[in-house]
Amino acid sequence: MKKAKGILLLIFLGAICTSLLSPQRITAEVCDRIVAVVEDDLVTLYELNKRIRQLTGMDPNELERQDKEKYIKTRQRVLDYLIDEKITNKKIKELGIEVTDKEVDQAIEKIKKDNHLTQEGLIAALKAQGMTYVEYRKKVKTDLERMQLINFEVKSKIIIKEKDVKKYYEQHPDQFKVKGSLRLAMIFIPLDGNGDYEARKQLDSTVKAIYERLKSGEQFGDLAQQYSKGPGASEGGDIGEFNPASLDPNIRNAIDNLKEGQISKPIYRPNGVQIIKLVRRYKGPVRPYEEVKEAIYDILYRKEVNKRYYAWIKDLRSKAYIRVCF
Repeated sequence: MKKAKGILLLIFLGAICTSLLSPQRITAEVCDRIVAVVEDDLVTLYELNKRIRQLTGMDPNELERQDKEKYIKTRQRVLDYLIDEKITNKKIKELGIEVTDKEVDQAIEKIKKDNHLTQEGLIAALKAQGMTYVEYRKKVKTDLERMQLINFEVKSKIIIKEKDVKKYYEQHPDQFKVKGSLRLAMIFIPLDGNGDYEARKQLDSTVKAIYERLKSGEQFGDLAQQYSKGPGASEGGDIGEFNPASLDPNIRNAIDNLKEGQISKPIYRPNGVQIIKLVRRYKGPVRPYEEVKEAIYDILYRKEVNKRYYAWIKDLRSKAYIRVCF
């Protein structure tokens, strides 16, 4: 009965979606269509694209244009997450699990305390990750609901041992360093004209030529002065020092594993392309164990919750009616 209900729902909504388009434009336009049916719930194209933007910081169409294989893998990963979310939310409602605003506030205050963050520092860190404070509160609430769900579904108590906390601290020293600053330089090549195919083609050609010259050993500063249309161009692309948490997530990800003096791959934006050079990385001291042990406990606890959650959700997915509509 559940399977039949899901199929009927899909057919009905698919008919509505198709009817919104005239026969002449059906092949040229895509409406906010259904991309998956999960029991009696739906995942829409709008939801999927929104999550892809949040995850990658890019418009899905631009991501597909740059790297179709990466886009397909990302789309599947995000869709799987949304399907799991639908299943989880249904179970949470069935069990009557509720997390209050007060509990969310308390959890956020603990996170701030464990990470030595002020409210302003937290908001700045979230902004660097492309997330608003409202979205973050929703995420914390979801995490708390998941913990209660696992506590309900998995009867055995999760126990984190002190020796495991100490071991994690010893094996991840970089994770507990006081964040140092980064000195960066940038070459920015704007997208000229109205952004049409020819303009993008010219942009790609220019960026490729500059990038190849950089890899062959030409000076970043010289090419920045010659080609860059961004800040610091006249100073060889130097744009100053930054707290890593305040950086745009695309830049932070691009330079995360760079050594001093190395350059990032081109970072494509709607209005142009950036190439970033990590001039210098200033490191801070490692925070003492006693100061971070509660935060480590939370990390290990959440890892164990997630491990049990994914085992539980895998079993639940095998029993649910799910249809992907690509």
